[in-house]
Formats: sequence, C-alpha cells, structure tokens
Amino acid sequence: MIKYIIRRLLSTIPVLFGLSIILFAFIHLLPGDPVAALLGQHATPELTVRIREMLGLDQPLWQQYLGYLGQLSRGDLGKSIINNRPVIDEFLNRFPGTIELTIAALAFAVGLGIPLGRYAARHAQQLGDGVVTVISLLGISIPIFVLGLTLQYILSVQLKLLPTSGRLDPRIDIPTVTNFMLIDTLLAGDTGAFVDALRHLVLPAIALGSIPLAIITRITRASVLDVSNEDYVRTARAKGLTERRVNSRHIMRNAWLPVVTVIGLQVGGLLAGAVITETVFSWNGVGRWVVEAIQDHDYFVVQSSILVFALIFLVVNLIVDVGYAFLNPRIRYS
Repeated sequence: MIKYIIRRLLSTIPVLFGLSIILFAFIHLLPGDPVAALLGQHATPELTVRIREMLGLDQPLWQQYLGYLGQLSRGDLGKSIINNRPVIDEFLNRFPGTIELTIAALAFAVGLGIPLGRYAARHAQQLGDGVVTVISLLGISIPIFVLGLTLQYILSVQLKLLPTSGRLDPRIDIPTVTNFMLIDTLLAGDTGAFVDALRHLVLPAIALGSIPLAIITRITRASVLDVSNEDYVRTARAKGLTERRVNSRHIMRNAWLPVVTVIGLQVGGLLAGAVITETVFSWNGVGRWVVEAIQDHDYFVVQSSILVFALIFLVVNLIVDVGYAFLNPRIRYS
C-alpha cells in the first residue's frame, strides 16, 4: 500500500509538468497585454517597455517558462502582476471560501443524491423512478450560471428568503481567524452571524451541487440495480434475511465502489464549477479571483491557481483509490 501511494504521488510530477507547459502556452496565446491592463490610461511607450523589462515579459517565452519552472521548484508560486502580492498569500486567503463552498455543494449532492438513487432503484420502472430521472436530467442539463441566476431571482428577489450574493452581511463585523466564515462566526460566539453565513451559503451550494447531484443519483441507481440482480443477493433473500439487512450488508456494501469513484471525480468538477458560481454570487473565493486574473492577464495567478487545483484533484483521486481497499478487502495494491 505504501509503495502504491508513493508511486502515485511521484506520478503527479510529470502530470503537473505537462499541465504547466500547456497552461503557460495557452495563457500567453490569449489576446491582450498584462502591462497595458496594469498601466491603463497611464501607459506610454517608454513606461510600457520599462515595466515589461521589470516583469521579465521582454524575454523569449522559453526563458520565461524556465524562470517560472525554477520558481515552482523552490515552492514559489510567483507574484501577481497587478498588485505585486505573493500568489500563495492571496491564494491561502481566498481558498477557505472555495473549500467551504465546495464542501457544502458536495454535502448537498451526496446527501440528496444517494437517497434519491436508492429510492429510484427500489421503485425501478415506476412513477417514483421516472420523477427522479427527470430531476436528474434537468440537473445535468441546466448550466450553473442559469440555475444560479434563476435561484437568485426566485428565492432572493421575488420571495426575499435568502441573500443574493457575498459570504456575510457587510454590516456584520467579526474577527477573521480561519477565513472559513462558518467557523469564524462560531469562534466569535455570534449565533446571528453564523445563521447569516449559512443563509449566504445555501444558494451557491445548490447551484454548484446540482450537476454532481444528478450524476451521483444516476450512478447510485444504476449500481444498486446492478448489484440487486446478483445471485448472492437472491440467495440472501432466500435465506430469510430482512430487507434492511440485505440492503445494508449485501447491496450497498458492493454498490459503493462506483459511487465513491464518481464522488471523487466530482471534486474536480466542483472546483471548476466554483469559478462560475463564485462569479455569479460574488463569492470571495479562488474561482472569482482566477476570473479577475484572466481578465487582467495576470499570468502567475492563473497558472499557479490551476496547478494547485490540479494537484488537489490528483490527491483526492489517490484518496479515493486507497479507500477502495477499505470498502472491498478483495482489492489489493502491489
């Protein structure tokens, strides 16, 4: 097991290296100039040349890439072109907001998707199964930004039940300790602020978790149906075991593997979807920050943030693979 984990971790190095090359080339092919975005109306030919030299943007692309690669090897993600702040500092400041949103969306998708999938499987080819199928198809088909704007209009503008944007009411002032708003409000002992932070989290979590919810529901339904038709399940029922025991010990225990796999894969989708969701809901996270960096051609911010996201995705998939051995003892890694 340890050798397998080490091999998987080492295999992330060439993956991240290849991704860094693709990102570097793609970002530099985008139209626009970061120096022009930085200087704005104050741009002059002389000042533009001087700033380009200061930032190293006058060098050939291969030299710029080697310099960036050298920074990464030292654990330095670079500095923002726009405000000259270290990327790692800004990333760590905003990352808790993205993690908080991602966890809430995943909890929504898993907490609702697995029961819906099991319900659809138990009522296969019936009305309940059809309703769940329609809901899951709608969840996959509706883009995140469309669903987000729709939720804002109905629940915030029309019904005034939930706030439209942000992470906390600007009139609430609490000390920032972890940048996880739910945790900071609890640490401050302010119940009202905690409830307000939770209300701000509901809409973006639903919008972001809608697609994973639909996928997890469909995979759970298919997996449960597939296992339910196995011989050992029919044997368990023939031996007189209760339906509850059959479901828990024989069906779900063997149906978990594909479900866990798809949950792990959805983490990458949630991180990617957070870019859109955070923009729609003005959520102060890494996703919204990356969108602003793309608009400003802030190369280091975009490159480094996406690389960190890729590393998180690879680590999550490694955790899922290792978790297989605990879900199914027959699986061994060599």
